[in-house]
Amino acid sequence: MRLKNRTALITGAGRGIGRAIAEHYAREGARVAIADLDLQTATEAADAIRTAGGEAMALAMDVTDEQAVDDGFKAVADKWGGVDIALANAGIQHIDPIHKLAYADWQKVIDVHLHGAFLVTRAALQQMYAGKGGAMLYMGSVHSVEASPLKSPYVAAKHGLLGLCRAVAKEGAEHKVRSNIICPGFVRTPLVEKQIPEQAKELGISEEEVIRNVMLKNTVDGEFTTVEDVAELAVHLAAFPSSALTGQSIVVSHGWHMQ
Repeated sequence: MRLKNRTALITGAGRGIGRAIAEHYAREGARVAIADLDLQTATEAADAIRTAGGEAMALAMDVTDEQAVDDGFKAVADKWGGVDIALANAGIQHIDPIHKLAYADWQKVIDVHLHGAFLVTRAALQQMYAGKGGAMLYMGSVHSVEASPLKSPYVAAKHGLLGLCRAVAKEGAEHKVRSNIICPGFVRTPLVEKQIPEQAKELGISEEEVIRNVMLKNTVDGEFTTVEDVAELAVHLAAFPSSALTGQSIVVSHGWHMQ
């Protein structure tokens, strides 16, 4: 069990990629704190892990709320001690061309992805520095290293996460903290499902064409990345035994982006 006796906190883990990672972490022996804006989905995910024989707790956490983030990490420390692994995974999307984009919509996406990741990072590092170090992980995207039309706030935020990850790798090294960013291609989560009709409408094409000619156009095999693909990489990065792997962006995208 690659994560035995480790404690992990994952944001946005009530569903989708975050939940898949939480379940995989638990199967690998980790105690998992599932943080989500929706406490009900977090509770359902934690219950499922416990039913399967793992250890989990649910937290209501708005990652844009400084107090909520700090309180969530304190709750984990009170129950299990400080975190060893933290994954800033919470995210939202907004589809609009830049010239039509409302500032409020830009700000909301940046707040959740980038400002939220900062608050999670700060709280996690305070515990990791006081303990034995750990792994700080981020859920980036191929859009951390490439751009697509209609997604400027998302692309900007995901690029920002790459910079934050690298800064943490530099600062955290002396405290035995590693930092890496996972960059998936399109995964058929609710976030992506919502984009398909939105892009079809904005681009004036069918939903099938969005999938084939926009989302999967540059993959080597026309396949979506799966939550299982991403979860396996998240386990590998959390379990990696040294700082040989830090400050890196790992792309899992069926060859959409090669680096």
